[in-house]
Amino acid sequence: MLRRRDLLASAIGVCLAPTLSRAQDDWPQRPISLVVPFSAGGSADLVARMFAQYFQAKYGVSVVIDNKGGAGGSIGSGFVAKAAPDGYTLGLGTVSTHAINPALYAKLPFDVETDFEPISPLVRLPNLLVVNNKVPVKTVSELVAYLKANDGKLNYGSGGNGTSGHLSTVMFMKALGVTMTHIPYRGTSEEATALINGTIDLAIDSMTTIWPFASAGQIRPLAVTTPARVAAAPDLPTIGETVSGFEAVGWQGLFAPARTPRPIVETLAAEVKRIFLQPDLVAALQKVGGEPMPMSPGEFARFAQSERVKWGSVVREAGIRIE
Repeated sequence: MLRRRDLLASAIGVCLAPTLSRAQDDWPQRPISLVVPFSAGGSADLVARMFAQYFQAKYGVSVVIDNKGGAGGSIGSGFVAKAAPDGYTLGLGTVSTHAINPALYAKLPFDVETDFEPISPLVRLPNLLVVNNKVPVKTVSELVAYLKANDGKLNYGSGGNGTSGHLSTVMFMKALGVTMTHIPYRGTSEEATALINGTIDLAIDSMTTIWPFASAGQIRPLAVTTPARVAAAPDLPTIGETVSGFEAVGWQGLFAPARTPRPIVETLAAEVKRIFLQPDLVAALQKVGGEPMPMSPGEFARFAQSERVKWGSVVREAGIRIE
């Protein structure tokens, strides 16, 4: 026999069901906050604004970009994890925040496995190996020789501890058997500024953000991190052409707080697919090496899990841990 509190809970559920159903059917009815866990001007910020522009045009509601940088993206991601699961707070997640950080940080303000609803990846992004214009090298092989001749004397930047750029450079150093000093910034845009003014010697980071500075001659591009060359810069070699087997590709995706209603999650996933297959957006991404990669929520969940396995292994092998 049902206890009194069980009967009460059941009655409340029955009463609320029509209200919840209407709320889901009417979504969205007010502005949506899209949290980007990095500073404005970086690749994550750029991709988020692309999504916001097309979503707003269809639904007539604002998508407000909320940049909450810090701790390798963990501060902003933690905010999303604790937000109300009503479809009005979303998060831009990356390979760093949802695949690398769980292995990198001793303690996170969220559980990456249970505190989020994966919606869909947005884009796959190559990283770009660049040096500032004062570093006397023009090819990867020249850089390899220069690093070995000056082992421990150079520094490199990243958009934050544990980001894809940070660990990609760790992988690069390990492959060459050299060391450099790491200087983390609060985002890729700050890192790019440091490259331009000569504060840091080298970086491997998102081509989406770095390429405009490289193509303008403000910094020197040497190679991409993808297995094959990219359409945006077909004459630029891959690192793997010189350093056999090297590959490091970033991605960005859309997440909601856990327990966000399934109809909202499915609607968002369909919108990601619609938006990121728009010909003009695809062309814009290709100019900076990006490639759309929409998936269903279930496919994205499995992909993110496989990425955690892959990058967790890199973190442990490198012996990096942030307390």
